[in-house]
Amino acid sequence: MPALCSLAVSPSGRLAAVGARLAWSGETMADLGDNVTIPEFSCLLQMDPYLKPYEKDFRRRYELLQKQLFLLEEAEGGFDQFTRSYNTFGVQRRPDNSLYFKEWAPAAEALFLTGDFNGWDKFSHRYTKKEFGKWELILPPKHDNSPAVDHNSKLKVVVHTKEGQRLYRISPWAKYVTREEKAVIYDWVHWDPPQPYIHIHPRPRKPTSLRIYESHVGIGSPEGKIASYNNFTTNVLPRIKDLGYNCIQLMAIMEHAYYASFGYQITSFFAASSRYGTPDELKQLIDVAHSMGIMVLLDVVHSHASKNTEDGLNRFDGSDSCFFHSPPRGVHSLWDSCLFNYSSWEVLRFLLSNLRWWMEEYHFDGFRFDGVTSMLYHHHGIGTGFTGDYSEYFGLQVDEDSLVYLMLANHILHTLYPDCITVAEDVSGMPALCRKVEEGGLGFDYRLAMAVPDKWIQILKELKDEDWNIGNIVHTLTNRRYGEKCIAYAESHDQALVGDKSLAFWLMDKEMYTNMSSLIPMTAIIDRGMQLHKMIRLITHGLGGEGYLNFMGNEFGHPEWLDFPREGNNQSYHYARRQFNLVDMDHLRYCQLYAFDRDMNRTEDKYGWLAAPPAFVSARHEEDKVIVFDRSNVLFIFNFHPSKSFQDYRVAVEAPGKYKIKLDSDAAQYGGHGRLDHNTEFFTQPEPFNGRSNSIQVYIPCRTAIVLANEEIDYCY
Repeated sequence: MPALCSLAVSPSGRLAAVGARLAWSGETMADLGDNVTIPEFSCLLQMDPYLKPYEKDFRRRYELLQKQLFLLEEAEGGFDQFTRSYNTFGVQRRPDNSLYFKEWAPAAEALFLTGDFNGWDKFSHRYTKKEFGKWELILPPKHDNSPAVDHNSKLKVVVHTKEGQRLYRISPWAKYVTREEKAVIYDWVHWDPPQPYIHIHPRPRKPTSLRIYESHVGIGSPEGKIASYNNFTTNVLPRIKDLGYNCIQLMAIMEHAYYASFGYQITSFFAASSRYGTPDELKQLIDVAHSMGIMVLLDVVHSHASKNTEDGLNRFDGSDSCFFHSPPRGVHSLWDSCLFNYSSWEVLRFLLSNLRWWMEEYHFDGFRFDGVTSMLYHHHGIGTGFTGDYSEYFGLQVDEDSLVYLMLANHILHTLYPDCITVAEDVSGMPALCRKVEEGGLGFDYRLAMAVPDKWIQILKELKDEDWNIGNIVHTLTNRRYGEKCIAYAESHDQALVGDKSLAFWLMDKEMYTNMSSLIPMTAIIDRGMQLHKMIRLITHGLGGEGYLNFMGNEFGHPEWLDFPREGNNQSYHYARRQFNLVDMDHLRYCQLYAFDRDMNRTEDKYGWLAAPPAFVSARHEEDKVIVFDRSNVLFIFNFHPSKSFQDYRVAVEAPGKYKIKLDSDAAQYGGHGRLDHNTEFFTQPEPFNGRSNSIQVYIPCRTAIVLANEEIDYCY
């Protein structure tokens, strides 16, 4: 086969080379996928034979991925070098202390560097134009051989456009940006500390059971202010460890100019948010988490970017595209943000290097990819309801540029970092999203089970307790693609945002202000709220997926909602905080909910149901409001009935032997009524029942959940 391209090929030359290969081989774009072999596609079809009619789509996607990998090898020497482009773009200090600056600004007429180092002279330091839209500048060291730009000093790129405009920009590769207290625009600050932080602790191994604590550093304090990385390290990490979570998902880390965007309108992709502290303080946070055996995931936003120009990516070179598609394709109509052009070589360089940067520089352990549904489809999910019909996931509505980008990102991450975890936020149910790239999948490890929290909110908003549809609850918790792992959660940050309320507040509302003291008897509302809060979490944990997620503070029933300072609330921080102090007051019932969440995670850690195959549901009794299932040889029994308790209630179980209670939502230490004797031994009877070989008889009080384990089984997993 003739050589495809030289190492110095341009982006347009690369695309031409692909076309030349197609022409040489007699292929057309419509023929893509006809001849390619997906190594393990048979495994995917064995898992889901109904995907067979879409085999050509899978093959086309896989061939597009292979073409990208081939081009990376030919043009860049492979993806390892390509994804380290943060070592060549932006600003780099060389061994002789000279500084090398490099930018991609294809539409610019000229580029200059200005800043503290040259007295903000706009014309003294001009970049040299190179091929393919690249610009370079070298600053020799000072007379004392120190770098020309001091650590912590400010810089700007001055862009001259072909239309004669002079624009002031932050480098897209800036590692640190800050904002003066009363300023509106962020400043690019040169970050090159004389003694950078050195990580001490190795990354933890990927857990078989993933228990995620979704966190926002800025709200991690009871005080009405933006909390710091150091506060999180000192005060929040020990709580997470005590609660039994083995993974943290950090939100709003990538720099975002607008705090109230919750970190989803990114302005500087390589900069850790300076509102919480310095890059080194974030590194220490992650290092300390690793010392506790806790993995840390970054909530990464590659689905869109802020429309900001002076301190964002938008119009960096003066054009309406550069990193993005030109309007209208490049604008998300609901988010009012810019959409990346994933077919651009330099955009791929930027985004893939961004992932590598967070892994290498900060030692993150993986990513939760935000807005995946928007990426996968040209319609971005706007005004589209997904019914599950497979035709919705294939065809012209699918944006294969971004889909192949996600395949490429997952392939590279899992090749370079075998223990890396990637989680997709997708509401559409795209088949094979969480199957290996080698099978034709997109390569994610997990997807978020986004229908589950919506179901709980709907139930609490619309239904009386006696009208709960038990079968529908079970269906929602178990309705997921077999062989594709899900992260289940009863509520995340989405449900706590202003306009909605936390589950605890839906359950107990204003009584949380006056009746949460354990020194007084529980009111009917507090009693109901306490019991259902625990039961909803446990059944979601046990039945809903292969991983579990909780948003910080909600484990103890954090009251009210979440709202960031903005004009509409008079810039108040009152709702932009987590009141951990409530847990530390022994006379308040919040500590009881906290204790249950802790023991629920510790029980899972011992018995490993999240790592087990899906549960076998043996009972979903509408009149009794009872759900029974077993998973990992652990028996779960839920009585959601508001008033009926059941004596000698027969439940199905597979493994014979002696069972004992290991977790009881009705225990007094969890704010329950203590109606069960934990010394009771339950012996199976060889009486087949509800599809299982054995059965036992138990007492299940109303609004109670119990977990029983077989005393004769070794639960090491």
